[in-house]
Order: sequence, then structure tokens, then C-alpha cells
Amino acid sequence: MRTSARRVAVVVAIALYALSGCGLFTGDRPTAPITPERDTLRVGVGSPIDTAPLRMAVADGAFARAGLRVELVEQESQENGLARLAAGNLDVAFATDVALFKAAAAGTALQLQGEAYTSSGFTMALVTLPGSKYQEPGKPNGKKNPTIAVDTLNDLGTLTAKSMLGTAGVDVGKIKFIQRPFEAMPDTLRDNEADAAWMVEPFITKAAKELGARILADSARGATLDFPVSGYASSGLFAQSNPRTLALFRQVLGEAQQRADDQALVRQALPKFSGIDPTTASLVALGSYPTSLNGVRLQRVADLMHSTGLLAARLDVQSLLPQPGQP
Repeated sequence: MRTSARRVAVVVAIALYALSGCGLFTGDRPTAPITPERDTLRVGVGSPIDTAPLRMAVADGAFARAGLRVELVEQESQENGLARLAAGNLDVAFATDVALFKAAAAGTALQLQGEAYTSSGFTMALVTLPGSKYQEPGKPNGKKNPTIAVDTLNDLGTLTAKSMLGTAGVDVGKIKFIQRPFEAMPDTLRDNEADAAWMVEPFITKAAKELGARILADSARGATLDFPVSGYASSGLFAQSNPRTLALFRQVLGEAQQRADDQALVRQALPKFSGIDPTTASLVALGSYPTSLNGVRLQRVADLMHSTGLLAARLDVQSLLPQPGQP
């Protein structure tokens, strides 16, 4: 009886192994090779830190080995990237999630193709220069109507500054935002045009090294802790015509993002494709690189945009993701 039972168990185990095509406890399944509709993909890139894994994967031939030639196109700005995407001059564009969701809410047909970057502590912050009188936001002795410099109005800087200052007790309706490029923010602070500047890496580290700038408040905490920052998107029409090409792009990008979990590799690579010197690269605060699209995680951005008035109505982020059944 025991022998018979043992034989049944073995047969069942063999059958399960054959059906799964893998070891019983690994859960791994062999992935069938993806044959793309086209062999070249034009992808816009922006922030070197946000797009580091993609740049590294292109440089080391990861996409080429998978059968896809990725042409990286430096975007002058995310607005430029989205405009080139709409004109058909790019197949995939890079932008903040805020910019992508604003475009989608305005009626632009987009499909998200990957999350680029997620914040960690001090990867984005409100910065002041030594001697600044703006010390304690929300305190009785703090300024009630601060002027904040951001790189783009009504984008990630506006969203996270409102969230952080609002939590500290500042009336967000009294905040004045002015637009300045990151490179000009130290001069903006020096000239007293703003009480604080919303900055990201490597500009935070550069300002600290060169000017003794200090962090007034970390923008990656509270409601914006581990906050999705940026991503890649294609037009809806391109996604409809090239599902396998984009599936292959997402697959190789995910693998690249996983390798970037080793921050030492990212720090070592940054000086090769950016103006970030090795010393600064070794000091910058780095966030994380998601390996796949996560609608629940991204919904946090859209919901905060809605609650702070950047979106008039709630946006369903899940509708922007590749749908089940697609390659």
C-alpha cells in the first residue's frame, strides 16, 4: 500500500514538473522569445539618474542581444519629448509621471511602458543657502506665503512641495511658485527671488558642495515617501501597432532596472553619460528603479495630483497600462 502511494506521488510530481516546465519549487517558467514587429525603437531620455539603467543597458548591448536596436534620443525637455512622441518622431518618451498623467487627463492617448525611477530619502528636497531666513515652514515664526522655485510649474516639484508644506501647516494656496532651471536655482536663492528651491540630485549635492546649501525639508517623506517619479510611455496608436516590440522593450528594461539595484554600478556609470563628476556621483542620494509597471503604486501619484488640484478629476492609471492578453 505504501509502495503504491509512493508511486502515485512520484507520477504526480513528474506530471507537475512536465506541466510547469521547471522545478517544483522555483515557480520559474521558460519565457518564449519575443519576435518584435520592428527591430528599431527610438526612445527619448532625460535625467541621467532617472534613465541610468536604460542607458547602461543600451551601452552594454542588452537590447541588441534581445533583438532590438534602441536609439536613445536626448530630449531638450519632457515637453519636447511628448511633442515629438505625438508627432511620431519618437516611439517612446521619458517624462515625470505627473507630466504623463496630465497629458493623459487632457485626452492624449498614452500607454505606459515602464517606470523609470522612484524617490528615496533626500533625492528631492527644498533647499536654501546659508544665512537664509526661511528656517521652519509652518511654524509661527515661519513665512506664511513662501516663494518656491521649481524647474517646471505644476509638475513634480509643485506637487511634492505642496504636499510637504501642507503637512507642515502651510496654507498651500498662499505658496508662490516660480519657474527656474535647476542650474539657475543657486543664483535665484542668492538674489532672494525665492525663499527655497525644489531640487533633485545631482543638483542638491552640487549646491551643498559648492555653496554650502542646506536641506530645508526632504520632499520624499510622508505622502511622497518612496514616490514614483518618472517613466516611459508610447502613444496609444504605436502601442496598438507594435505590442511585441514594446513587450520586448519592457522585458529588457525590467532586467536592466533589476541590475541597477546595485547602486555601485549606477554610480560608476553616471560619469560616462552625464556631466556628473565621479566625486559627485559617489555622494548623490539615489532612489530605486522599479522592475515592472505597478498600477497601484502609480495610482498614488494620480490621486495626490487630484487631491492637490493638479487634476480636475480622478485618473484611472490602470487604464494606461498594457492590458492582460497583450504580449
